[in-house]
Amino acid sequence: MQSFRTELELQPQNDGWVTIEKDIAHLADKIAQFREGKTNPEKFRSLRLARGVYGQRQQGVQMVRIKVPGGKLSFKQIERLAQLSEEYSTGNLHLTTRQDVQFHFVSLDRTPQLWEELERDQLTLREACGNTVRNITASVLAGIDPEEPFDVNPYADALFRHFLRNPVQQDLGRKIKISFSSSERDTAISFIHDLGFIPKVEIVNGKIIRGFKALLGGGLGAQPQAAQVAFEFLPADELLSFSEALIRVFDRYGERNNRQKARLKFLVAKIGLQEILRLTEQERIAVGFIKREISSSAVDTPEVPQQAFTTFRVTNQNEFQQWKNTNTFEQKQKDWYGVYVKVPQGNIASHRIVKLAEIAKKYAADDVRVTIGQSLLLRFVHSSALPALYRELAANNFTSIGANAFADITSCPGTDTCNLGISNSTGVAAALEKVIADEYPQLAGSADLSIKISGCMNSCGQHAIASIGFHGSSLKSGNAVVPALQLLLGGGISGNGSGNIADKILKFPSKRAPAVLRTLLSDYQSNTNGNATFTDYYTDKGKDYFYQLLRGFSSVEAISEEELVDWGTEQKFATQIGVGECAGVKVDLIATLLLEAEEALSYAEENFSEGRFADSIYKTYNALVQLAKALLLKKGIQVNTQIGIITDFDKHFSVREIIPVNFRELVEQINKSQPTSAFAEKYHNEAKLLFKSINSFEKQITNTLNPQLN
Repeated sequence: MQSFRTELELQPQNDGWVTIEKDIAHLADKIAQFREGKTNPEKFRSLRLARGVYGQRQQGVQMVRIKVPGGKLSFKQIERLAQLSEEYSTGNLHLTTRQDVQFHFVSLDRTPQLWEELERDQLTLREACGNTVRNITASVLAGIDPEEPFDVNPYADALFRHFLRNPVQQDLGRKIKISFSSSERDTAISFIHDLGFIPKVEIVNGKIIRGFKALLGGGLGAQPQAAQVAFEFLPADELLSFSEALIRVFDRYGERNNRQKARLKFLVAKIGLQEILRLTEQERIAVGFIKREISSSAVDTPEVPQQAFTTFRVTNQNEFQQWKNTNTFEQKQKDWYGVYVKVPQGNIASHRIVKLAEIAKKYAADDVRVTIGQSLLLRFVHSSALPALYRELAANNFTSIGANAFADITSCPGTDTCNLGISNSTGVAAALEKVIADEYPQLAGSADLSIKISGCMNSCGQHAIASIGFHGSSLKSGNAVVPALQLLLGGGISGNGSGNIADKILKFPSKRAPAVLRTLLSDYQSNTNGNATFTDYYTDKGKDYFYQLLRGFSSVEAISEEELVDWGTEQKFATQIGVGECAGVKVDLIATLLLEAEEALSYAEENFSEGRFADSIYKTYNALVQLAKALLLKKGIQVNTQIGIITDFDKHFSVREIIPVNFRELVEQINKSQPTSAFAEKYHNEAKLLFKSINSFEKQITNTLNPQLN
């Protein structure tokens, strides 16, 4: 089947600098209109979220999220991020579990300028938040993993570029998260993603064919769910068409009113995996292609340092060896190493990361990765350079052991900045890291143990898949409210797309977390002698064993004054939960919907004039759905999916009096026709005719509506 998307759209800066500038100018205009009271606040919030601008717990300032596809940063990009953090933020960079970089305390009015500065070094805010396809994560081991069947970097990059500014994902019912693992060890945790890909190869007629095990419908949050297998082997040349077709199905059939039920995992539960796959296959004709080759050399391989360091020796061989054992690994490329640098709670000062980049330039490739564990990975360090690199890292306090292992605790910002945070997560993470370093150093480098902490049940810190997980909560003790943590045990990655969701054990006051951890680790060591994984230990003992072991910590009969104060603060605790923005917002205002419909129709014309026929068709489709939704709402009819809107419109409006086809037949031409120039023009003209006819018949239509709603 012929492809109608241009190759330009798969290249860096795919819409060109002109489109980027228009995008930034659009945000600036909307900010000005918002300040003047001319833009609906809820609609404005939805718009800025899709451009990476997120409201903080503190009023009047924003968190800005910067997408880092696959977590890959060049030295130049690191230096730019550090400079911009000093200029626009607090001089701190926060690394996230989705390989993004976040700035906090940014002025809303300065976000367009910040965005423009970032784009000059090929960094973007576009679709970093909101109801979109979020940053596509990829294993930091991709390209260097001794166990990988092939390098997934080009495929993750191609999918990122395919979806960037793609109309099919600008206003979904909820966010979509996608990951690429490097091997069957599932190094990017595919089973908790809406779409997860694990590389596979098959031999057909003596030829090696690349593909992916594709998993669908995973997610964490308050109701964690492991993904199901969509394909044991999806050919790599079908990656783009399958992914877009699936997003189109989710856009049309996914829940839109109740955001607690709007993730892809709930659609899987509602209509079943096989029905979703049937609809997805049906939708591929609208994408415009089935197969598209992705060049395995599409992503440049950075140059590696050529200098040799064979004459250098470290002073303290024991400390060096311990660091090497816990923070480095040999790549699939002989004599080359990956080196992890621990970033506590994902927070690093701008001057610190600049210094790290200066050191790394001497010893590593120009390819630094943000890990899903919130640390950094230097790649292609020659074995002969490890002692010299260690000396410089140690001199600048970058050699904390256990990076990307047990001693490296994952933590979201929690109540430091997040509206949804209930109790502090960063403070308790620092306290628990100290317990491990001081009392259990022998476990620091363990890859079989993990601690993950979230400030609330939404699992931004991924607590639901940790060996030992915590999420923020609260307890009542008389009239007092006590900051608390919910303990979960037994989560983890099994490999090849499967894993364990942790069990909830009990809740206890937050300040008791170090004692809880000591009890757990001491019991683990005494019962296993280090000869069993924590997962095996938990499975063998069972949930009730741990409840009995720890239940004494949950008592609130004798709460101390210290326990009424959360980590990282001096004030007595009080729950202050704001309105969360991670999932976007629901906007059902009739005037706003009509305006959006008109804007979508205008964008469709613009896309058509640029030869982007698939984009034009989808914008036309969006315009039709928004128009129908507005008219249904005006009649007092609530519909919570796009397919519901399309189906119900004909029940309540006699469209045949206006155009010689019913509304559903008109709209659903989108998934029955290839995105050719001829179809794009025909579809758009029919939509314009409907808009014009409805305007002409406005008085007649208004008279049929509920008078109380007019």
